[in-house]
Amino acid sequence: MAYVTKEKLFSRKWFLAYSLITFGSFIMALGYVFFIAPHKIVPGGVYGIGIVLNDLFNIPIGLTGLAFNIPLAIIGVRLLGPKFGIKTVVGFVLASVFIDGLSYLWGSEPLVPDDALLSSIFGGVLIGFGLGLIFRARATSGGSTIIAMILTKFSRIPIGQSLIIVDSLIVLIGLVVFQDWRIPLYSWIVIYITGKVIDGILEGLSYEKTLFIISDKYKEISEKILVDLERGGTVIEGKGMYKGDDKKILFVNVTRRELPTLQDYIHEIDPKAFLTVIDASQVLGEGFKRLEKEG
Repeated sequence: MAYVTKEKLFSRKWFLAYSLITFGSFIMALGYVFFIAPHKIVPGGVYGIGIVLNDLFNIPIGLTGLAFNIPLAIIGVRLLGPKFGIKTVVGFVLASVFIDGLSYLWGSEPLVPDDALLSSIFGGVLIGFGLGLIFRARATSGGSTIIAMILTKFSRIPIGQSLIIVDSLIVLIGLVVFQDWRIPLYSWIVIYITGKVIDGILEGLSYEKTLFIISDKYKEISEKILVDLERGGTVIEGKGMYKGDDKKILFVNVTRRELPTLQDYIHEIDPKAFLTVIDASQVLGEGFKRLEKEG
């Protein structure tokens, strides 16, 4: 889980990485200021703690995040090694500045008054989108991510479970402080949506499909794929479990638009063919997205 990358100073990749961090931090701040903080929703992380402290002592949310992130980053480097780099520091500093700056300009009124559920949804989308851009730049969000990594190091709990534990404890702090059961329920909605949006940003929307085709007429189907769809594929040697006879399995990637056409071809050639269709989060290579190193 090393996030350190070495972009040449002022190179195209350097500008791209820091543009993603800057834009991502700003989008994330919009989610907190316009949707999450005004409804006192506590979606984990250091900014969740900041929302609690802001309500209790009127301490700026971004300042709280910065106050937690700086020592956590230092501790993280000492215990885990330099896995975060300057980009993570830039990321959480910008996020804190944007959150407090927008709070100063906008105030504490929600963009959608009297609708915490809608605010949870749109807040989760914006926070997830912003974090996804930051992760694309090979940085981290700091905060609870660092705590989870430290917990994983000493307890051997998987990082995903560690992050859920840490964020859930922060959510429960919000319940204790605000004495409202709706707070953790809305907070977990935000956490879920945030995670899904991050996955979408990092892995891409599932536009391509992966097919495994088992048919005795695999040569005719292959011809259709090669000539009519102008796609390639791979023939995999297999063996049937019931009779133990040899089988040919076609492994093919197509776009969502091409899938119905291919299904029609297969039905026309061999109605008894067996197909497995899988959503492919990414297909990299010739004919699809170009394979290149990021960051």
